[in-house]
Amino acid sequence: MSRSDFTPPRLTPLAQSLPATVPFVGPEAQERAQGAVFTARLGANENIFGPSPQAIAAMQKAAAEIWMYGDPESHDLRHALAKHHGVAPDNIMIGEGIDGLLGYLVRLIIGKGDRVVTSAGAYPTFNYHVAGFGGELHTVPYTDDHEDPAALFAKAAEVNAKLVYLANPDNPMGSWHSGTDLVAALDGLPDGCLFVLDEAYIECAPEGTAAPVDVNDPRVIRFRTFSKAYGMAGARVGYALGCPDLIAAFNKVRNHFGMNRAAQAGALAALQDGDWLSHVRSEIELARKKIAEIATQNGLTALPSATNFVAIDCGRDGVFAKAVLDGLVKRGIFVRMPFAAPQNRCIRISCGPREDLDAFAKALPEALTDACAITLT
Repeated sequence: MSRSDFTPPRLTPLAQSLPATVPFVGPEAQERAQGAVFTARLGANENIFGPSPQAIAAMQKAAAEIWMYGDPESHDLRHALAKHHGVAPDNIMIGEGIDGLLGYLVRLIIGKGDRVVTSAGAYPTFNYHVAGFGGELHTVPYTDDHEDPAALFAKAAEVNAKLVYLANPDNPMGSWHSGTDLVAALDGLPDGCLFVLDEAYIECAPEGTAAPVDVNDPRVIRFRTFSKAYGMAGARVGYALGCPDLIAAFNKVRNHFGMNRAAQAGALAALQDGDWLSHVRSEIELARKKIAEIATQNGLTALPSATNFVAIDCGRDGVFAKAVLDGLVKRGIFVRMPFAAPQNRCIRISCGPREDLDAFAKALPEALTDACAITLT
């Protein structure tokens, strides 16, 4: 029999209806396409300053034990995080980054036709999970480059949503709300709707940004990560904070051996090295100022940021911003941009060491010249 005689895999109707795509094209894929390595990797919001030396040492030590599965309960890390946040271990679930945990949450709560609310242009991986489980996505626009909790909650009430997603600080704009404002806005959250609060960048943000939510409040689940300020994006370690009943429900669907043993050890060491976290915060602050200076020198506007990246307003539309981005990529500078108007008038630059930002500063005027020529023809 020839291959054409065999019945192909019988995908579900939902899977057949979905595009075979990923939310982000990685810099590695772009490097392969270009046949060249990027000079500066400033597009994925990785912490280029790196993880704690103590975390590196812990992972190196754990490599000798990598023949063992990771602890399926992540006991030591979960208990350390509970102590760190002043909550019970039952309030915490460890997972394969916030992305993995979002996938589990959507699987738990969203079925075909269930409604979900997010901002147009917000973090796309959440939308990817919603589509993958047949959810119906509803969006509201940003307000002055901020996600709008009042509008999100009003839309959730209008469509009877089961989930409403907001990131604070926000990706891709770097904007933020005070934590007390978010708690006050909860009065508008409709009954039966869960508020999904993504706090991936919270360690980079000003004091008072974290929402002072009672961890046992059943209306809210918060997500944190070791990928950003802790510098461990490749290790894939995130965690959820929520009421015990919801946290326990993750055990119904999660991959119990999904956590890498070395990553668990590294995250535990990183959590205990407060001095390194302070060092990274200082480096991020300096880099944000440098990126703003570069933008100003080129007649552009850097938006205020509470994250480890800065959104730069290119002053025109998404077509022009994409031309600027392409010019930077052509010159070996990996950056990204928001995908929805009007936020797509910006490019997004991750914080990095001086040599990377110097390379960006050198390439930006040339990229702007190219973009002006392209968009005027």
